[in-house]
Order: sequence, then C-alpha cells, then structure tokens
Amino acid sequence: MSLRRRITGAVAIAVAAVAVGLSVTGYLSTRSHLLGQLHAELRSRASPFLQPHPGDGGQGGQSFGRPSGDGIPANPPLGGAPGYFESVYPNGQVTAGDGGTPELPVDTAVLRIARQGSGSFYRSATVRGIHVEVLTIGDRFDHKAVEVALPLTSVDSVLNGLLVTYGLLIAGGVILAGLLGALIARSAVAPIERFSEKTEQVTSALDRPRRLEESGAAELRRLAASFNETLDALERSISAQRHLIADASHELRTPMAALRSNIQIFLESHRLPPQEREDLQTAIVAELDELTQVVSDVLELARGSTPSEHTEPIELDVLVREAVARSQRRAPNMEFRLELDPTVITNSPDRVARAVSNLLDNARKWNPPDGAVEVGLHHGELTVRDHGPGFRAADLEHVFDRFYRAQEARRMPGSGLGLAIVKQAAEAHGGSVTAGNAPDGGAILRIRFDPQPRSPAPARQRRSAAAAGH
Repeated sequence: MSLRRRITGAVAIAVAAVAVGLSVTGYLSTRSHLLGQLHAELRSRASPFLQPHPGDGGQGGQSFGRPSGDGIPANPPLGGAPGYFESVYPNGQVTAGDGGTPELPVDTAVLRIARQGSGSFYRSATVRGIHVEVLTIGDRFDHKAVEVALPLTSVDSVLNGLLVTYGLLIAGGVILAGLLGALIARSAVAPIERFSEKTEQVTSALDRPRRLEESGAAELRRLAASFNETLDALERSISAQRHLIADASHELRTPMAALRSNIQIFLESHRLPPQEREDLQTAIVAELDELTQVVSDVLELARGSTPSEHTEPIELDVLVREAVARSQRRAPNMEFRLELDPTVITNSPDRVARAVSNLLDNARKWNPPDGAVEVGLHHGELTVRDHGPGFRAADLEHVFDRFYRAQEARRMPGSGLGLAIVKQAAEAHGGSVTAGNAPDGGAILRIRFDPQPRSPAPARQRRSAAAAGH
C-alpha cells in the first residue's frame, strides 16, 4: 500500500472514530436523560398507592388520601399516557385496576418485592407489541407490589431519530475525512515525490557527480544531507575501487610481461647452457611468487575496512611472538628484541596475523643485517622499530597509501601494498596506525587493533610468566 493511501486511510479512520465516539456518547446521554424523566414520572404515578388508607391512624392519627378499593384506579388502555397499573400479592394473585385481565409480566423478582412489601426496580417489556417501561415498587401498607407502566413510544421515536441523524453524521464525516485525507496525503507526499525524482536523476548519472539541494522543510533538508553524505561515501568507494583496479593492473603488467618473456625463452632453453637454464627457472618461480603475492594483496585490499563477521578474543602478545619467530627463521642473522605485555583483543585472527607479519616484513626489509628490530606491546599498542634509513619527510604522509613506494624502495621486491593492508586491518575494528622516525634513526610504526584492549585472566598471566622463566 502506498504512503498516500495510508495517510488517507489513517485520516478517515481517525475522523470516523471521533464521529462514532461522539455519536455513541450523545445517544447514550440522551437515552439516559429521557429514561430518567420517564422513571421520575413512573414514581410520581405510583406515589398515591403507597399512602395509608383513611383511618389507619398513621403518623399521629392523621389520615392520608388514597384511591378507594384495592388502591388501583380504573385503568386506561395499556400504552396510554396516564399509565397502566396492576397489583401483585404475595400469593401470586394479580389484579388490574379495571378488573380486566392483567397484562404486565410477573416474575420471581416481582413476587419477592410483593412478599417483602419494599424495594423497587425498573425494566422494559413489550406487551401486545407495545414497548413499555415498568416500575415495580413494594406497598408496605397492603403488603403487595404495585406495577406501573408507561409507554416508551415517544422515547423510542426520539432515539430512532437520533440513530438516523448520527448515522448520517458518521457517514458524512467518513466521506469528508476521506476527501480531506486525500488532500492532506497529496500535500504531504508531494515533497517526497519531488525528492524521489531528484534522487533518481542523481543516481542515474553517478559518472557525473551531483548533489541534492538541502532546502525545504527541516525533515527534507536532513534527508537530503544524509543522502548527500551517502553519495559522498559511494563516490569515494567507487573512486577507490577504480584506483585499486588501475594500480593493480599497472603492478601486474610488469611481472606478467617479465614472466611471459622468461617463459618464451624457457621454451628454447635446450639451447642454453645448464647454468643459465637453472637461473631462468629460478627467475620464473620468483616472478610467479611475486605475482601470487600481488594478487593476494589486491584481494585483501578489495575487502575494504568492513568489520569481519568472524571475530574472537586474540592473545595479541602470543600472536606477535609467533610472527617474530617466523621472521627470525627468514632472517636468522637479524636480532629481534621483544617487550610484550599480555594483551587480549577482539578481532579477526587472519587480519591481525597478516598485519603483524607485514609490519615485521617491512622492518626486516629496511633493517641492516647487523641491526636489531625492536618490537613492543604496551597498553594495547604494538610498536615495530627498525634501524634503517627511516622515512623521508615527503613520504611520511603516503606510507599507508596503496601501491605507494618510496624512491629507494622501487629497486626492492614488493608491491607497495603491505602497509596499506596494515592500515585497513586496524581501521576495520576501530583501530589506528601511525608512522614516524626515531630520534636516533630508523622508522617506527605503531598499530592499535582494539580501542579497548583487555588484560588476560590471572591464570593466563601465570602461564606466560612460567613459560618465560622456563
């Protein structure tokens, strides 16, 4: 269902509910008022038959007027304006004022009042097709019950007229509400429709960036601002992907061209001396490894900084120690100095391991063979320092850019993606990276994976201490 129809339906239902509520309240109020007047009239008609007989001596011997006989006057026809009267005795005998056949219904409630000679109640009844209101009241002097009936014809006529009036009022109100609701919905939805048309025009031409005007109502201005921010983020993402593809194509072109050339030469390798053939095979394998590494790095960067779905607690100090052991095997003559505090973070194990390995590989690449790589982990921050030439001032702001390689690094193997992967792994879960130079020379790289690292359990600390002592 469209928003316009929902608004129209909501307005119509709201007005209909108000109209029904007012109509029911007015109907019940009028009915209660009319019945109250009729009940007062019934008590007024019944009061003469509840007085003592002349000579009964009630109230200081004073006599009261009362109809003669059994206290019931001659009855007019049932449904007449003067009212209709009957007497009901404790033994169940019923007499009408005119001596005719009693017509009002008698039930156990009426007989109970006749035996008690006290109490009263009202009820509606239909006798011979005539709708009447009946008052049954006890006569304590004659120990009987008197039933007085007045017709409800005028009351029913008024209430039926009210039903027609209120019914027309509700129907007219709903129709009017539907028309007003349609106008209101049209007026309310019109700015949204215009906004939708503008967004369709903008999104249909992403190659020509445009933005929505932040004008109109406050809600639409806020929506336009939010949409423009989304477009900015989308444009940055598209631009980053395009640059990634362009840079990856450029980086892949060189090793693929070299690999193709070497393979072509290898096809004629039977003409080469054995040593040259062996060198050629080694070069082909190295170029394949480099190509595989570039593709792997590009795929890792293509994941973006989106948080990983699979995260778990990681003992970062243990992971760093294992990564350092692998680097030590690759550079057995290089010294690695470790100062690691026990630290637990929540992150993706694969991403963290890849980032730590890249940091160590970068330090190993630039560190002199007789120098030391210093690795520290304190307060959740991992620091890796080498004793190489450090970063040039012009390169510092581009250290973590994709495919960026300093002038000195262009003659070394690598794709320029390692530190970009480090930054992406850190920012995926709210972390950060920084790069700088040590005062006495060498580069310092810092990474924080988790904004709130946790210390491991005391048992874990005891095990680490025991292992270190051993």
